[in-house]
Amino acid sequence: MMSWIEAILLGLVQGLTEFLPVSSSGHLTIGKELLGIETTNLQFEVVVHAATVTSTLVVFRKEIFELLKGLFKFRINPETEYLLKIALSMIPVFVVGVFFKDEVEAIFGSGLLVVGISLLVTAFLLMLTSVLKPVEKKLTYSKAFLIGVAQSLAVLPGLSRSGSTISTGMLLGVKKDEIAKFSFLMVLVPVLGEAFLELISGEFTSASAEISPLSLFLGFISAFISGLFACKVMIALVKRAKLTPFAIYCAVVGVICLVSLFF
Repeated sequence: MMSWIEAILLGLVQGLTEFLPVSSSGHLTIGKELLGIETTNLQFEVVVHAATVTSTLVVFRKEIFELLKGLFKFRINPETEYLLKIALSMIPVFVVGVFFKDEVEAIFGSGLLVVGISLLVTAFLLMLTSVLKPVEKKLTYSKAFLIGVAQSLAVLPGLSRSGSTISTGMLLGVKKDEIAKFSFLMVLVPVLGEAFLELISGEFTSASAEISPLSLFLGFISAFISGLFACKVMIALVKRAKLTPFAIYCAVVGVICLVSLFF
């Protein structure tokens, strides 16, 4: 059973790595391996992901309010167009979540092999943003959908969601500050929706034998607080800095994961 201390540590890992392009799911898998934690469900992952999404709501509360205010004017305006792009970006991850849920859960239990390979893929994508410099253009519906495809592929542990979506957006020519905001907002509905479905399905109760309610609660709080910090840091980093250091980090950790399989 996961202890409350382990839940806090893994919550910190989730919160700090959710917004940085280094894969929170991959680091959760690594953390569980290091702590010797074995679970057969994804309830803890759902809870801590919901926590970091909640921190996103706090950080972007003004932007979200403006989008909702524009939506309820019930006419086409920049706010409704932006929300339509977010809705379009959610289609790929919706398809994966509905039709390939069992396969995704099986992959999450596959250990460090998938994590190591996916981290190397993340490193490659991040490195491309330093090599390729497309002309910056506005975020279109087609680009929003392609960014959504990148998000759907990032269900693989080790393939960073923020790294995949931000690097895809940058390679498509979307401005750094715009893609950072879009990347963090587009995940709100899918993750909160997944958490809600898990809650009403009763699966959290069936998982109590492996993870106590206290551990889930402490993991949520830990991920929420660290997520607030990491979200603000990542926004500043995307605007001002290159993603190459994160690429190097992902490459090193990915290699370590793969090498550790032989020892």
